[in-house]
Amino acid sequence: MPTISYNPTTPSRRFITGSDFSELSKKRPEKNLVEAKPKQGGRNSYGCITSRFRGGGHKRKYRIIDFRRNKLEIIGTVAAFEYDPNRSARLALIHYKDGEKRYILAAEGMKIGTEIVASESADIQIGNALPLRKIPAGTNLHNIEFRPGAGGKMVRSAGGMAVLVGFEAEYAQLRMPSGEIRMVSENCWATIGQVGNLEHENRVIGKAGRNRWLGFRPHNRGVSMNPVDHPMGGGEGRTSGGRHPTTPWGKKTKGMKTRNSKRTDRFIIRDRRRK
Repeated sequence: MPTISYNPTTPSRRFITGSDFSELSKKRPEKNLVEAKPKQGGRNSYGCITSRFRGGGHKRKYRIIDFRRNKLEIIGTVAAFEYDPNRSARLALIHYKDGEKRYILAAEGMKIGTEIVASESADIQIGNALPLRKIPAGTNLHNIEFRPGAGGKMVRSAGGMAVLVGFEAEYAQLRMPSGEIRMVSENCWATIGQVGNLEHENRVIGKAGRNRWLGFRPHNRGVSMNPVDHPMGGGEGRTSGGRHPTTPWGKKTKGMKTRNSKRTDRFIIRDRRRK
């Protein structure tokens, strides 16, 4: 997927880059595979803001994607590639032999007409889904389950790829895109290959308005606020806060670890920060 640039008709337009969408073969999604996606604006069911600086954005519909890959032993054919506004990856529309249609994440190297299958005896080919215990070490994977039967949760963004390093006891060892090596049950399912749309990382937003289209509102610094709004606010003129960096609720942030899940620490063999 080549990236394209634009004529600098405005200062912000000079550096913007985007996709030419040449790999897409279908403009409209399947009507029975989409559902409404109401806007939340960063608010929960009580109307309280739980994620700040969110709101607006272009209207979207949610594409129902088969992350579970639970249609076993039935061969499907890639019929089209489509755009999904809710994620960086592209979607592949699959037509199964029994007439059902489903969306899956489009893997790098997939082509229209490629046949895929989810089976414990499937070949190690791009787009096929198998349990980790049936996949040889060194294989590239995406859409990996955390727990057997829960559906793929890991490695789903554009260009994402995990590598199956090996096996120990009843666990498979995976090297994640972040460099972390973690253990996952060998009964979890995964899809062969790397997620497509590799050029997504080269995209340049270019202007503030483009972030507004995505639903991101301007992010205000704490030191620019009043003391009533943030612990680091206030002061005569410009200040650097006058105290250690904190969240709006007073929790120290500089150098603090954000992970707090001792229950799953035992599954991490090598931390992503370790070089």
